[in-house]
Amino acid sequence: MEPILEVNNISKEYILGRRVRGSETFRELFQRKLAAPFRRNPVAELDIRREHFWALRDVSFSVQEGEVLGIIGRNGAGKSTLLKIISRITDPTTGSIRLRGRLASLLEVGTGFHPELTGRENIFMNGAILGMKRAEISREFDAIVDFAEIEKFLDTPVKHYSSGMYVRLAFAVAAHLHPEILVVDEVLAVGDVTFQKKCLGKMGDVSKSGRTVLFVSHNMAAVENLCQRGVVLERGKVVFDGTAKDGVKHYLSGISSAPGATGHSVDLSRAKDRRSQQAQLLKRIQFSTDGGRDLTEGLSIGSALKVRVHFELHRPTASFNVGLGFDNIFGQRIFTASSFFEPKRSHGEVVGPQVFVCDIPSLTLMPGDYSLRLWLDVNNSEADLINDAARITVLESDYYGSGKSPWNGAFVLPHNWYLEPAAKTDASEERPGVLTAKL
Repeated sequence: MEPILEVNNISKEYILGRRVRGSETFRELFQRKLAAPFRRNPVAELDIRREHFWALRDVSFSVQEGEVLGIIGRNGAGKSTLLKIISRITDPTTGSIRLRGRLASLLEVGTGFHPELTGRENIFMNGAILGMKRAEISREFDAIVDFAEIEKFLDTPVKHYSSGMYVRLAFAVAAHLHPEILVVDEVLAVGDVTFQKKCLGKMGDVSKSGRTVLFVSHNMAAVENLCQRGVVLERGKVVFDGTAKDGVKHYLSGISSAPGATGHSVDLSRAKDRRSQQAQLLKRIQFSTDGGRDLTEGLSIGSALKVRVHFELHRPTASFNVGLGFDNIFGQRIFTASSFFEPKRSHGEVVGPQVFVCDIPSLTLMPGDYSLRLWLDVNNSEADLINDAARITVLESDYYGSGKSPWNGAFVLPHNWYLEPAAKTDASEERPGVLTAKL
């Protein structure tokens, strides 16, 4: 049987920087001349040379009908670029894609929606783009609306939808209109936990129905549970192609051996996975634990942990919060520490360099490696966010003082066991065949 999808030696090149004068198109020449009076040094800018960046390099694989493929890799590995090429949104520099079926992709919030059209109109428009007849769309219409939970807003233009409503409707349309191939990027992270579970369940149903799914996620548990096969990308190249379980192991082993984000102090200016809405306000993060021990050695279960977050506020404000998310190696959130929950706020309006300290008296996470997500909110809006800002290792230790190291679960809690004397039974209850009712 021929594969439903063939990716043949795909490469994608991006050119960074400005073009030199000799390689300019007429349009670029016209734009440069028009903007020249507003530049400080227009002559110097002509000397900037082009930098070639290969987002993908000679990527090849094939997918059989009904297969669920997880595409794994760090941010910048080329996952999203690959999906855009497969979805025919971006053309490859070299290579080719062969599709043998209708494809629906969910890559960004509201992809393929017309903002002026209502939810109802966008459902029919998306179905038409997929090549479906109006009768086919009508048969699935109620299921789409029910799944997306937007019945009250069905006849409202989608430009008034929240990002969560966009995602729910986009996924519902893509999953219910029966494309042979469903492509889903990390966009599901926009929704809440309940919606994510709902989507993962639906993708499981889609795969069981014999349709093909391409799934990109940093949630390794979801990849391992949902996918049969895993392809790992690294710097635009395929470095592993095998079972999903082995693919996850390969990816995680690469993370654990990577240099950088572990240590007593981490310079955040070099963070790779950053999302700044205003500016790079998060500067540095420092750790201290029992006895001032360096975290490169790890810390024992239940150790005290103090985290100092250095950041900057460009304008005077009293409304700001710092958060720390502890994720396990599968990308699952285990614990969130946020100043938003702190009842004793002592600071007033401040500006300039700041240090916010998170004092955790006892970090009772189970032994393992954890990635820290760090974010700063200013005036109730996300200002700066860094994924994998730092990593810590919790070591096996005798937390309970029993000579045994805890196992299983996500965290430990202090608890006690003791025997309590059994209550004496009534004489009437001891006699066979006698039923006594107590009111």
